[in-house]
Amino acid sequence: MSDIPSSPTRDIAEVPAVEVITTAAVHLMSAAAVKCGLGPDEDGRSGAELMDLDEARKLITALAGLVTSAAPDIGNQHARSLRDGLRSLQLAFREASPYPDPPGEGPGEALTGPVS
Repeated sequence: MSDIPSSPTRDIAEVPAVEVITTAAVHLMSAAAVKCGLGPDEDGRSGAELMDLDEARKLITALAGLVTSAAPDIGNQHARSLRDGLRSLQLAFREASPYPDPPGEGPGEALTGPVS
């Protein structure tokens, strides 16, 4: 018997892969949304004050890679929701950008195809 006290936290070995993947995707989506200026911070700063499109581009591209590569394994129900969120972020990025990328060159579009 172990001396380590049990905790309410689930052991990572018990967490299904689809849950780990979708949780990671949701974290990337949330961070990208803030970096696109879509939400206020906890201290009440406006979305525009938190906008950082360089950071948003990185997060959206990482999300596109995760969603694209995981989609065949996580099932259509989960993949569809993640793709919808990704597309919304790609469009929000394009709208927030003072100089929008040409179609097919926006964040993640090399992996997802052009978003319009």
